[in-house]
Amino acid sequence: MGEIVLAAKITHVPSIWLSEHSKKFKGIRQNAIDGLVEIGRRAHDRKVDTYVIFDIHWVVNQGFHLNANAEHDGTFTSHELPHFLNGMDYHFRGDPELAEKIAELGNARNLRVMAHRVPGLGFEYGTLIPMHHMNAAGSARVLSIAGNQFASIEEGRQFGEVVADAIRESDRRVAVLASGSMSHQFWPNHLSAAGINEVNTEFNRQVDLRVLELWQTGRIKEFLAMLPDYRDRCFGEGGMIDTAHLFGVLGWDTYEGSGEIIGEYFGSSGTGQVNVVFEPSEPSTPK
Repeated sequence: MGEIVLAAKITHVPSIWLSEHSKKFKGIRQNAIDGLVEIGRRAHDRKVDTYVIFDIHWVVNQGFHLNANAEHDGTFTSHELPHFLNGMDYHFRGDPELAEKIAELGNARNLRVMAHRVPGLGFEYGTLIPMHHMNAAGSARVLSIAGNQFASIEEGRQFGEVVADAIRESDRRVAVLASGSMSHQFWPNHLSAAGINEVNTEFNRQVDLRVLELWQTGRIKEFLAMLPDYRDRCFGEGGMIDTAHLFGVLGWDTYEGSGEIIGEYFGSSGTGQVNVVFEPSEPSTPK
């Protein structure tokens, strides 16, 4: 029987790569890097053998899609911000078996889930940046799942439940990651360079901080009640579907845990970013 041994909401901003490789911006995202490394350390200690990543930067318009390739090799350059992120080499094993199990269960529940084993389907940076710091040795498999920007919060919950059920029916020890931002309002072009370390509008920042307070104090039902408005009013990345998936995995409004912020909340090019760990309802100790 498989187990969810760790769950987290994580950042994937491309300025993390810039922070490592640019003399001008050296160290600006060390807080984010340290958080990802710590989450990876915890996953390793719990003997995680697969990372399931809800990658909100792999945007799709219909259905739910999984990258089920057995091997992932490539060199990534961001088409969105090539001056921030370019030349990232990667090699990870995939998890086609778990992908197929998720698709099987999802389609049995009429969610239109597709597990793709096709050449040329690479990873997006919502998967690559976290794995660069959490799974650098490639010891764990990586299963990247796209974010449907037109899916409802309810569909997001249902798909998260499917993923949790599929994990439990497998033999995997899994870390589930929602890779995406909190508020996601970019600066206008003429302000973008100056705002590289800032959140766009005090309203967005204050709502993000309130969400973090709700997470830290275990007020999950209250957060879920505000999630549709939070998504709409704070420009949720991909409709915050990754977050809906994450809480679907955790048990939605039956989840009685809380969030632990790893590092500090920060602004990045207008968006709000953070790393937060949520312990599964029944934390697992490695054998």
